[in-house]
Amino acid sequence: MSLSMYEASIPVLARMLGNLSNILKKAEANAQARGIDPKVFIDSRLAPDMYPLARQVQVVSDMAKGCAARLAGVDVPSWADTESTFEELQARIAKTQAFLKGIDAAQLDGSEDRTVVLKMRSGDLSFRGRDYLLGFALPNFYFHLTAAYAILRHNGVDVGKMDFLGGV
Repeated sequence: MSLSMYEASIPVLARMLGNLSNILKKAEANAQARGIDPKVFIDSRLAPDMYPLARQVQVVSDMAKGCAARLAGVDVPSWADTESTFEELQARIAKTQAFLKGIDAAQLDGSEDRTVVLKMRSGDLSFRGRDYLLGFALPNFYFHLTAAYAILRHNGVDVGKMDFLGGV
């Protein structure tokens, strides 16, 4: 039996968003236990030219909802990127997960050959659905998820590989 586009996308994105939510809960508890203003973590970045934690979480959300919507052939929800607290980031993740739950397998049937066009500043990028999922959406999703994890780990939050992977 072959792997469907739905199986390769929606459950994977939803699971990893849940793992990110759990990592953020640990970060918030860590800040409280250590007497650190949570804003320190929210605004932290690994390098001066990288996004801070809040923006990494927003991009993870954007990649998940954008991937699901484009493959399903529906409009990508547009949300303001204004989250600046752990509570707001958790709400963003929950809203993204709710959107993913609204996408069913039938909507992704045939999406492996659907044309996906991304409007970029440098010009349009065009993909077949399968190539978009495997070569663009998932790698970008994991890149920003890993950056969020690394920012928190770098700042002393006690997270490890199993926090990133979740219950395997």
